[in-house]
Amino acid sequence: MKVLHIGKKGNMERYSARDSFLYRLETADAYMGLATEEYLALAWDADFIVADAVAHIPAALMDGMPRLRVIHSEGVAYNGIDLQAAKERGIYVCNCRGANAHAVAEQAILLMLGMLRDVKENDRAVREGRQIAVKEGYMQRGDLRELADCTVGLVGFGSIARCTAALLQAHGVERIYYYKTSPLSQQEEERLGVRYLPLEELLRESDIVSLHLPVNQHTMGIAGREFFRAMKDGAYFVNTARGELVDDEALTEALAGDKLRMAGLDTLDLEPVQPDHPLLRLPEELAGRILFSPHIGGITAASFRRSYAMIWEDIQAAAEGRVPKRVVAP
Repeated sequence: MKVLHIGKKGNMERYSARDSFLYRLETADAYMGLATEEYLALAWDADFIVADAVAHIPAALMDGMPRLRVIHSEGVAYNGIDLQAAKERGIYVCNCRGANAHAVAEQAILLMLGMLRDVKENDRAVREGRQIAVKEGYMQRGDLRELADCTVGLVGFGSIARCTAALLQAHGVERIYYYKTSPLSQQEEERLGVRYLPLEELLRESDIVSLHLPVNQHTMGIAGREFFRAMKDGAYFVNTARGELVDDEALTEALAGDKLRMAGLDTLDLEPVQPDHPLLRLPEELAGRILFSPHIGGITAASFRRSYAMIWEDIQAAAEGRVPKRVVAP
């Protein structure tokens, strides 16, 4: 049996355990972005595809691989895979849901704390010899906040948001609201220490709003003008999910109008981000109110190891005639 890997070369071997199912397979390693014909020339006879979470897997590639049984995303996303084509051909599509949950949750907390403590400006202040002036300013104004002082709203409540809620509780946050299309039971809310609110009410009540949604036709651009207008004045906004969820123009307006105090963004629309991205060309007074990180929330070594353990478990199941554990389609 054979696996075609479409992604960063060497990742399968780097992050897979030595006793994993990988070492029972013939492997073909390829970068993303090759033509379908190039992939087929390399591995038309592969039984499995393991693909970067943003890789494009079209119907034409499936058509040229008669033995293909499983297409497995290396991450949570799988919107680059033609699901209808996979369904028509009886090919399982799987993802690594939950593998990077703790890592992304840590990144969300990092951005929240980074904004509350204004780490960008404070780092610069010390480097410029303004330490005492900045410190005394905080003491006089009394506006340096702890995370436990804040009400936090989580928009979406999958595995990452649940981990985020647990980390918030560890920081002493007592008011954690969530929004999802199907609320949890009261017993489950009590167990997790969260409370459901309709979206508009959550936005109105929260000092920090954090996005934890997948990208689909219902969520694309959900953080737009009405979303930001509904938020509390001077609130903080966090996105560790996907850049396509946010209307960049609406976000800029919310910052410029002081609706938002700061935004912490681990991901942007139009990745890979180029120097002419609109959020990188803001005037200085607005640029300082965005804390960026380069979409690294989910790429810790531990999350990759968890992902590949899931991948080989699913592929071994399919190889042995069983249904993989993490099927998303068909």
